[in-house]
Amino acid sequence: MTEQKKITCKEVMKHVCESLGENLNDEKCIEVKNHLDSCPHCREYFKSVEITIECYRKYNVQVPEEAHDRLMKMLGLEE
Repeated sequence: MTEQKKITCKEVMKHVCESLGENLNDEKCIEVKNHLDSCPHCREYFKSVEITIECYRKYNVQVPEEAHDRLMKMLGLEE
């Protein structure tokens, strides 16, 4: 039996921000799903991201790159 790797909340947030629409059977997506199943804080975060993306798509909102970069920095997700 293979030991399952645990990922951190920060890794989940980074993956969600970078990889929406990724193959759901990919290893990282499976790790994220397992983490979301056990972490109520990340589930809330993920739900808020889904709602935000839905609103942006519905109203075709364009975010300036500078605003995106500031948001990623504030969330501690910049590279």
